[in-house]
Amino acid sequence: MSTRILLVDDDADFRAMLCSALELAGYSVEVARNGRAALARQRHSPADILITDIFMPESDGFEAIDGFRRNFPSTKIVAISGGAPVMKANYLDAAGLIGVDAALQKPFEMEELLRVLKSIQ
Repeated sequence: MSTRILLVDDDADFRAMLCSALELAGYSVEVARNGRAALARQRHSPADILITDIFMPESDGFEAIDGFRRNFPSTKIVAISGGAPVMKANYLDAAGLIGVDAALQKPFEMEELLRVLKSIQ
């Protein structure tokens, strides 16, 4: 059985590209467009790993991370961010403080994400 990933990002093109690449790598992937949708999807179809963008409208990645840590503590979490260049590291550091298993700055190479996923499984 393949590892189930829930990918959360408000950029539909990025979601589609990353979803395809992860499926080609053997993962089962579901997607959501914000943190609120991710929590709802997790309740109905639990994933092993959450990959979430930090900056999204309606419900951001920090809300998703907090909700997953409280309601689904065994789910591994990878935070990704393409925020302002000067501030990327600060937001990803903050995500680390609230319990993510890994963090990547956008843009990243697919090989880098695959290494991170392998390391947290």
